[in-house]
Amino acid sequence: MNTKILVVDDDPTILNVVKGYLEQAGYTVFSAADGNTAMHMLRRENPNLLVLDLNLPDKDGWEITRWVRADRSLSALPIIMLTARVDDTDKIIGLELGADDYITKPFNGREVVARVRALLRRQQLDQPQRVVIDVDQISLDTTAQTLKVAGDQIDITPTEYKILLALMENANYTFTREELLEKGMGYGYEGMGRALDTHIKNLRQKIGDPSYIETVYGIGYRFTA
Repeated sequence: MNTKILVVDDDPTILNVVKGYLEQAGYTVFSAADGNTAMHMLRRENPNLLVLDLNLPDKDGWEITRWVRADRSLSALPIIMLTARVDDTDKIIGLELGADDYITKPFNGREVVARVRALLRRQQLDQPQRVVIDVDQISLDTTAQTLKVAGDQIDITPTEYKILLALMENANYTFTREELLEKGMGYGYEGMGRALDTHIKNLRQKIGDPSYIETVYGIGYRFTA
């Protein structure tokens, strides 16, 4: 994944140092020297993390943090505040406004990289990754466990979802009936074969095109991508 970071500071030396360390660590880095430019770049570049100086010539870091947290499209953005202020009160205010971490100047560039890595790692652990499997007009959301066909939400049962997930995750692989029963219902034996056939029939109807789920006679089923 191309992780993008926006660094905002009115000191060009600090900008260059932080940008250099982060780029060396493999990140794509954008920079801004004032609040208005930063707000424009947040919209345009949609970064994965913001390193934000508290003292800026127009809008300060607190104002920008408030704006980010109030914006639905940006509200989850991780923010590290970078400032020369050492007063604990300032740090507390920043954290209460929504900053995730705080680095006081002067600092070591390696510390910034370490804090960035730690914050991005923590965000990944805290937030489940949304995975959507798309094949033509069929879209299966594995986080919400929902199915869309041509953009329309289609109601499916939990068993149908599990069967379709197994098929779409392993496109062109032929599942035996027993394998699909185990995937969809947690068990598989010959007596449940007709139940599986019914689930497959229902899925074909809901998808609207039976050719996606192909019957492999004498074996089982496969999803044809």
